Amino acid sequence: MLPGVLSGEKQRIGRQYDFPQVVEWFAERSDRILLLFDAHKLDISDEFKQSIDALRGHDDKIRVVLNKADSVTPNQLMRVYGALMWSLGKVVLTPEVLRVYIGSFWDEPLNEKGLANKAMFDQEKKDLIDDLKSLPRNSALRKVNELVKRTRTAKVHALIIGHLRYEMPSMFGKDKKQQELIDNLVPEFRKVQIQHNLPSGDFPNVERFRDKLQNMGCSFSDFPKLKDKHITKVMEALDTDIPQLLAQIPGMNTTQKVAANPFDMDDKPNIGTIMDDDKIRYSQLFTQLTAGSPSGKLAGQQVAGYLTQTYPNLSREVMRDIWALSDIDKDGALDCDEFIIAIHLSTVVMKTGGDRSVLPASLPMSIIPPSKY
Repeated sequence: MLPGVLSGEKQRIGRQYDFPQVVEWFAERSDRILLLFDAHKLDISDEFKQSIDALRGHDDKIRVVLNKADSVTPNQLMRVYGALMWSLGKVVLTPEVLRVYIGSFWDEPLNEKGLANKAMFDQEKKDLIDDLKSLPRNSALRKVNELVKRTRTAKVHALIIGHLRYEMPSMFGKDKKQQELIDNLVPEFRKVQIQHNLPSGDFPNVERFRDKLQNMGCSFSDFPKLKDKHITKVMEALDTDIPQLLAQIPGMNTTQKVAANPFDMDDKPNIGTIMDDDKIRYSQLFTQLTAGSPSGKLAGQQVAGYLTQTYPNLSREVMRDIWALSDIDKDGALDCDEFIIAIHLSTVVMKTGGDRSVLPASLPMSIIPPSKY
């Protein structure tokens, strides 16, 4: 929850600590974050906005509670809800709509104005309690996800440090070159991203990183040399150790898939298994299709053109479902891992004669690449 948020500049002068920074610290260690709103007080103060900004990156943990909803009439509640979503839309910059629980969350009877919405309020309270009850079950999974996030962040940090060290001159002009690298940190980040095919979301905040570099008091040449074996160990952890760890979480251990027998005549499609040979072929195809692409990804129109030409029997509805499953990042383009999934799903559906029902509601864990956990 976010208690203690003050309104007005005068009330915040006396704070002896950085409240948004404290919120960020707690957010990293929380399983659920509740933003509490009063039906009569929907304004978002400057400090509340800063606190919400500090929650960025934890959007999946956030739930909104609109309390005292029984103190307004049903018609007024519609306007209150609309005003709340409008206010949140300006500060919570996510494409997904936040879940808002509406009701009167205390033990007293409902206000007469809210009796008409009693059934809805009771259901909303039940949904909120069910959501909170699910937290212990999902806690282990969240911890593993946080481990993956920190591991990927550490890998990117190491690659950035190694890149900055490599860009330094061996003899003269070190101070000048170091300042030049600090001033042009965004292009340097971009070089690292392209060279190692890294997602932009794994990179640190540019201004914060620049400030750290500016005040560290040593030369980039003093950074330890980046060793490939260390990066390899990190990749092994993401590709092998983390999936094994996930399999030990209750409810996450999917049925073990036996490697396909090359002499087996059973052509039954298998959504949950992508053969290594197929991955190699699809990866090579992706490399060919993205040749010369500065982003290293395939845009929606490119994928649509390829699928339409290669799988002419697939309906538009099937292709839409395949895209929704494959575009895991929801960025409107497919990277190599996502493209492999798209081709795999298309091939499986083709074996059934274009039967749309074979597509799963969500991707099986067995084919989700470690980079997408």
